[in-house]
Amino acid sequence: MTSPASPHAPSGVDRQYFDEKVRAQDDLYRHVNGGWLSSTEIPSDRALVGTMVQLRDEAEANVRALIEELATAEHPDGSDESKIGAYYRSFMDADAVERLGAAPLQPLLAEIHGVDDVASLVATSGRLGRGGTEGLFGYYAAPDAGNPERVVLYISQGGLGLPDESYYRESKFAEVVTAYEGYLRDAFALLGSATAEADAAAVLGVEKRIAGLHWDRVTLRDPQKTYNLRTEAQASEAFPHFAAWALATGITSEARAELVVGNPDFLAGITGLLEELPLQSWKLWLTAHLLGSSAPFLSAVFVDRHFALYGTVLSGTPQNKERWKRGVGAVEAGLGMAVGRLYVARHFPEGHKEAMEALVANIVEAYRESISGLPWMSEDTRQRALEKLAAFRPKIGYPDEWIDFSGVVVDDADLLGNVRRASAAELDRLLDEIGKPVDRVKWLMTPQTVNAYYHPLMNEIVFPAAILQQPFFHPDADPAVNYGGIAAVIGHEIGHGFDDQGSQFDGTGALRNWWTDEDRTAFVALTSRLVDQFDALSPAETPGHTVNGRLTLGENIGDLGGIGIAYKAYQLSLDGGEAPAIDGLTGAQRFFISWATVWRQVCRPEETLRRLSIDPHSPNEFRTNAIVKNVDAFHSAFDVTEGDGMWLAPEERVTIW
Repeated sequence: MTSPASPHAPSGVDRQYFDEKVRAQDDLYRHVNGGWLSSTEIPSDRALVGTMVQLRDEAEANVRALIEELATAEHPDGSDESKIGAYYRSFMDADAVERLGAAPLQPLLAEIHGVDDVASLVATSGRLGRGGTEGLFGYYAAPDAGNPERVVLYISQGGLGLPDESYYRESKFAEVVTAYEGYLRDAFALLGSATAEADAAAVLGVEKRIAGLHWDRVTLRDPQKTYNLRTEAQASEAFPHFAAWALATGITSEARAELVVGNPDFLAGITGLLEELPLQSWKLWLTAHLLGSSAPFLSAVFVDRHFALYGTVLSGTPQNKERWKRGVGAVEAGLGMAVGRLYVARHFPEGHKEAMEALVANIVEAYRESISGLPWMSEDTRQRALEKLAAFRPKIGYPDEWIDFSGVVVDDADLLGNVRRASAAELDRLLDEIGKPVDRVKWLMTPQTVNAYYHPLMNEIVFPAAILQQPFFHPDADPAVNYGGIAAVIGHEIGHGFDDQGSQFDGTGALRNWWTDEDRTAFVALTSRLVDQFDALSPAETPGHTVNGRLTLGENIGDLGGIGIAYKAYQLSLDGGEAPAIDGLTGAQRFFISWATVWRQVCRPEETLRRLSIDPHSPNEFRTNAIVKNVDAFHSAFDVTEGDGMWLAPEERVTIW
């Protein structure tokens, strides 16, 4: 990765990729990143490349070195180090994996073959789901949105082999569906079926019917619609096989006494489909899903055919990752927090945590000042918003407590078994939380993950160690660059607490209305204007295909609030003074250039189209340009005037927080 701070840029801004033929006033994103965009080729094993991907590559290389050390040394039996090494060796022994072929699947296929009625199908689906096979439902344990002091079971719609229901419904995905059917045909043929074509058609027929029961992604963003607390008796009334499925999944009677159903229509509708469609079609469907979850850990013929669909067709990626990369990914998926504990000890300076805590405090103060002066918000709602802000909990770097992996059995001669046992152990750990006080120290990401998140049910923001690097953050960087990078991301994550979803949760994490009707109406009016702005945008890679402003609304609110609040915090940090001009750039210009730098990205058209359909984030060029167009300070920093490409009339600009 090229350093964002070249010797010729004491500002900390990476000027080597500026395109001076494009003015910042016309296109900030391409002015800052044009040279990089035109000279960067996407690696053959990638669907995209950008700042986030480059940081992930860096973290991956660090993790690889750590794992390979462990895989070639002796460690005490049962230790995390021993398990990490054995897990990796089981993946990297390609000869052994080739010799086994599909043999590791045979006991699981025999379970499916033995299914003789709907009840046993549902139970078998539950048992296979423990090992990571997509079944009828998604499920997890989390704080109860109605009472966030306790943990309950959540179940959601499932059962599809393509990214979501729109793929089965919209004509633009017709070629993908045809390719999926071809993949299913080949998969069944690899398993020895003499009727592979008919088998594939049967599975696709089942999934099209399942997709008809799914809510779309915009509907699923409504926490009021997806919070449906049910007793076990109520769940069983809608889905008579619920108890059998839950028992096979490992969910005890106590843990399923109450649960949250994300889509009640799906729970009730799947019952009818199970009775209506032939049992053999359902068995083929479960076989396809078992193979889909297992193929990456079988011999090359299975790996390659699986990748041809999910890598090449869906994302446009020509070539699979090298084996070591896939091996590192497998270990991360199974023993990620065990790796994270060792990663932090080697790669995370404690000084970063202190510097981040100071930045978070500054962003919270900027939010407090902004909320205190919002002209569209009443005093009652303002006080509730400030109470929620005061209750935010930041988590930085790594968790205070680590997961216990002592119960996970790892065998360096049993790759698929390792994957499925690690999945089951993680599931049991989650299910064990049900009915207990909420674990406030728990993390949902490993420290080596380049990302961040806001959890509405915990009212917390989390920043793993691996994202705390340039160009997002460096403790010695020019403040303008840090504020335009990681501070804006901090503001973005806090902003999720006040977006169209997060604003429906109070400071304790409860799904509770704390708004006056008038303020909610004003908020919706502002956000609707943002929806309209993004609905009109079409990425350069996919002309004619537009952003879904409703799907991306929460992330767009987060970006808009993040950049606006981070700029306010930057101004507060100057304490009434003016930032020096460095390298020919004002502090304000460096701030917005930093924001544009962190979002530079080149993406394959297939991947862009996939993301437009399922990703709540807008394409990165719009996370830069479409967001800063709404910020008065951007127009002032670059003297943007009417007629410039980045101009947005003051009355059309949206400021929410």
